[in-house]
Amino acid sequence: MSLPGFEPAPHLSPLERDLVAHVERLCAGFPPAYWLEHDQAGRFPEEFYQAVARAGFLGIAMPTAYGGAGLGIRQAALLMERIAASGAGMSGASAVHINIFGLHPVVVHGTEEQKARFLPPLIRGEEKACFGVTEPDAGLDTLNLSTRAHYQGGRYVITGQKIWTTLAQ
Repeated sequence: MSLPGFEPAPHLSPLERDLVAHVERLCAGFPPAYWLEHDQAGRFPEEFYQAVARAGFLGIAMPTAYGGAGLGIRQAALLMERIAASGAGMSGASAVHINIFGLHPVVVHGTEEQKARFLPPLIRGEEKACFGVTEPDAGLDTLNLSTRAHYQGGRYVITGQKIWTTLAQ
């Protein structure tokens, strides 16, 4: 079953077509009324988030060694596009995007200990990644951020202020 007005492009691989179909089936369980209710109440769509986790999609681009699917950014982008197009819009996409894309630096640059500690619980939906950029005097202008982390006495000391953090409920 395909969403109205969407036919999988011929350039999609069989795996990608299966992925699109699976995401569409999952999203069909969360109709527009679900999103409206959560938007109006200002509630995080936890049921949707957990359904995405159970389907294995939070780990779509994570290594299989940590419970991920081992796919790439292209497949993750297809997942996000189908979530947004399902009627979930940015509410649905925003609920999962940081877990899917935000831990890529840990995947690429993290130690084995960091990967083993952080990736599995995020992939399983037990934890959520958060992302804090916005500051009172800089907004999202990352070239003018003033928050700093300094290593002192065996730990990091953070100075500065953030005003909004993605997924920090």
